[in-house]
Amino acid sequence: MQTDPHDTFKALADPTRREILGLLKSREMTIGDVTRHFDITRPAVKKHLAILESGRLITVTPRGRERINAINPEGFRELENWLEIFDRFWDDRLSALKTAVEKDAS
Repeated sequence: MQTDPHDTFKALADPTRREILGLLKSREMTIGDVTRHFDITRPAVKKHLAILESGRLITVTPRGRERINAINPEGFRELENWLEIFDRFWDDRLSALKTAVEKDAS
């Protein structure tokens, strides 16, 4: 299931959410685990996690009474695939420019 890149970029736009992703890259964490790393309320952390989940950058799995938050590699692959379109665009444009410059130089 692909997501709208807008949701992903919205999730990445906030520095707190990027910091949360940095924490989750090393291990899964509960909301409480994440909250201990910030000077914000648990509800605020929960809201950030919900936005990351809607952007498909994390998964949230219920485990007993806890909700376990983890990086979603598939969400990052989708983002990478979307950005690759523009990477190819600029590769093609720069290649055409190089060809034009070399043609003018000869």
